[in-house]
Amino acid sequence: MPLQTRAILTGHTRGLGAAIAQLLLEQGADVLAIARTRNGGLATRHTGKLHEVELDLADPVKLDEWLSGEALSQFVSDAQRVLLVNNAGMLAPVGDLANQAPAAIARAVSVNVAAPLMLAAAVVQATGQTADTRIVHVSSGAARNAYPGWSIYCATKAALDHHARAVALDGHRALRICSVAPGVVDTDMQAEIRDLDLAHFPMRERFDALKRDGQLATPEQSARKVVDYLLSEAFGDTPTVDVRDLA
Repeated sequence: MPLQTRAILTGHTRGLGAAIAQLLLEQGADVLAIARTRNGGLATRHTGKLHEVELDLADPVKLDEWLSGEALSQFVSDAQRVLLVNNAGMLAPVGDLANQAPAAIARAVSVNVAAPLMLAAAVVQATGQTADTRIVHVSSGAARNAYPGWSIYCATKAALDHHARAVALDGHRALRICSVAPGVVDTDMQAEIRDLDLAHFPMRERFDALKRDGQLATPEQSARKVVDYLLSEAFGDTPTVDVRDLA
């Protein structure tokens, strides 16, 4: 990664986000990581390169306050390449409409949609379209296929896909964007899925089988595909991609 690179990443404390952060840091990027908690192990291994912000992305008011400050613009000010990886996401609420609390819906939409879109706009404004700017929305197969019980998760991930498609049509000179489905990854979210009540998620047995049969990718495997694609010349050629379809 020869260019002076600054990366902004959400949800870096575990799973796919932690693996992406590790790869970007190993390749020489400075990483500004946003999550509710810190990643002590990662910070110890990359002193001076990892900059952590404790922020609940479910609170758009707090996020707006932070974006209104100078931390982001100062972080990217001397960068030749700026990367934004919108990785943070949540599955809940799961179940049909009669079992979805309005507050839970609001939280999911804030984390899965509002925060990524707010960060995307703020990053582009901070770079002034002078740096090579690349935005990844971490999407899901659920954005493109409807699942019973997952109406909120499917809808929010589909929103990221369509956001990428629309932004790509805007023709920003120095911006590339893609909504990337990372495959089925062995993360805490997968464990959450396997703990769901069948009455709320009738397709749970499919995910039980993926774990049982060793069909889940490790976070490190999926992170490698996401990062390799993000840094490739092909990134952004299409606004939505599934890493399983990449060569």
